[in-house]
Amino acid sequence: MIFIRDGFAVTESVLPATLLARLKQEFTPLLANGSGGIRNVLQSSEAARIAATSGAVHNLLRSVAGGEAFVPVRGILFDKTTSPGGTNWKVPYHQDLSIAVQERPPSDVAGYETWSVKDGVVHVQPPRAILERLLTVRLHLDPCDGETGALRVLPGTHRRGRLSVHEVAQCRAEIAETVCAVPEGGAMVFRPLLLHASSPATRPDARRRVLHIEFAPVDMTLPGGIRWISGIAHP
Repeated sequence: MIFIRDGFAVTESVLPATLLARLKQEFTPLLANGSGGIRNVLQSSEAARIAATSGAVHNLLRSVAGGEAFVPVRGILFDKTTSPGGTNWKVPYHQDLSIAVQERPPSDVAGYETWSVKDGVVHVQPPRAILERLLTVRLHLDPCDGETGALRVLPGTHRRGRLSVHEVAQCRAEIAETVCAVPEGGAMVFRPLLLHASSPATRPDARRRVLHIEFAPVDMTLPGGIRWISGIAHP
């Protein structure tokens, strides 16, 4: 299966037109400050929760994961734009190594390291075995390509485990990157350990709004009293 080999897939049509319109409408006031995005958006947006539990998204997840069921555990809204007053940025090649949790337990838990707090949300890096089972879906509210900050990925790198800085550089030298263009209403799904990056948008008046949702298998529980920041019930 291509997804197992490459660690990512792009689907051209996922969001129904009515849900896409509702997401844009609901996100407009949330993004009015030009901050570039919102963490923990599943807690602040009903439309985001609807998207995260929609049949279309979960059918996509099942299609790449051999029928396994998933539950959303974190949502982030990104808004990259070249318009005045907006936020434009680049991200070098990296793996997504942290998960968002409710709080840090009073006692250390083996394998859970590098605790941090970002915008009031507790994050921790779990063991590789946890990261390898997670899936991320990026729902695109705008058409996205290389000129508007599309993700660039190094196919297959999710199968190499957690990579050092030297190993990341080696992968970049050995593996041809893929630019993941996604149309409006489409989606990209990938494994968090896949090496990925993005460049600043370069097209005048470009906008790239992305609802980034992380999913865990429904049977996955965390040890030592660690709890996901968001565990919306599976439909």
